[in-house]
Amino acid sequence: MLSLRPIYLDYHATTPVDARVAEVVLYYMTTVFGNASSIDHIYGDEADSAIKQTSKQVADLVGALPREVIFTSGATESINLVLQGLPNSGKKRIAVLPVEHKAVLDTCEALSKKGLAEILFLHVDRQGKLDLKHLEQVCTEGLSLLCIMAANNEIGTIYPIQAVGAIAQKYNIPFLCDGSQAVGKIPIEFTEWGITYLAISGHKLYAPKGIGALIVKKGHYLEPIIHGGGHQKGMRSGTLNVPGIAGLGEACRLRQLEMAVDERVIAAKRDRLQTLLQERISDLVINGDRANRLSGNLHVSIPGIPSKAIIVRIRDRLAISTGSACSSGVEAPSHVLQAISLPANLIEGALRISIGKFTTDEDCDRAANILIAAVLETKQVIFG
Repeated sequence: MLSLRPIYLDYHATTPVDARVAEVVLYYMTTVFGNASSIDHIYGDEADSAIKQTSKQVADLVGALPREVIFTSGATESINLVLQGLPNSGKKRIAVLPVEHKAVLDTCEALSKKGLAEILFLHVDRQGKLDLKHLEQVCTEGLSLLCIMAANNEIGTIYPIQAVGAIAQKYNIPFLCDGSQAVGKIPIEFTEWGITYLAISGHKLYAPKGIGALIVKKGHYLEPIIHGGGHQKGMRSGTLNVPGIAGLGEACRLRQLEMAVDERVIAAKRDRLQTLLQERISDLVINGDRANRLSGNLHVSIPGIPSKAIIVRIRDRLAISTGSACSSGVEAPSHVLQAISLPANLIEGALRISIGKFTTDEDCDRAANILIAAVLETKQVIFG
């Protein structure tokens, strides 16, 4: 008899590939497998047609133009392309949220160490919300680039990107938005909201890993960080990953059709799980901005109960995390939770639960029972 797979509630780390997307990927791996740069035969024509179709599907989802889409290996590469590829005009002044993904923060730190950039940190409160007045004050002093994510990958806080874009436009500042966690979950309007660069990651919206996109506003150019052939308007060379790109396009098409209904259902399941946990764990703390968070996000802390003690009891039955999956297994306190000044005991007891399209009500009920039992058992061991 086959044992049950653990319940998967770590959708912020990665999503399963939608079966409909997988069919498209397989088709472009085995049947229409040409090189999109091969212009002398039908195989190349078919691949090029897939690229053009995906450009439109991605652009339609985020309110951009197809010609503004550059394909990359994912959001990390997209972010690096912007931060490292800004046209050289001396030392850059870059303003970032302290709760940004490590792809932003580590790249900024590397630029700073080389003397290529001055990094300014914007203000966030205990819920991770952005201080717009401080943002505007920083912008009045002039910036080379403003970096603000659309939604946080740990606590799920959604940022007012439309308001941020208006401020960036007012002061003529290029605006990089990491949309990894947000695209396909909440509406994004690239052109209308004044975004200059938007990073997208396929594996956060039911497409494969290793494929993503960077939307670059018409009229803007980035120096390439990958050379060799001058592909994609000279900004990103290399043979295009046609199967991955086609899969990304199908995922974007499906999210545009299904996002609104899916996210309402996901939020209801998240609330169901949250209520079940609160009923049995009286000291449970919900972290982040509960009024403006991703539908599938439930970030909790249990004071005095180390999250690792919970994980070790449940890892064969329930897949959740102690924080972001962006640091390749590095054991360190969450920079996000430190930035929002969460008390040390809540940081130590933090768990990130993330629900997605394929999570069922039964999954939520079973997950609640598993978590509650683990917490009560751990409390008994610690407190007697």
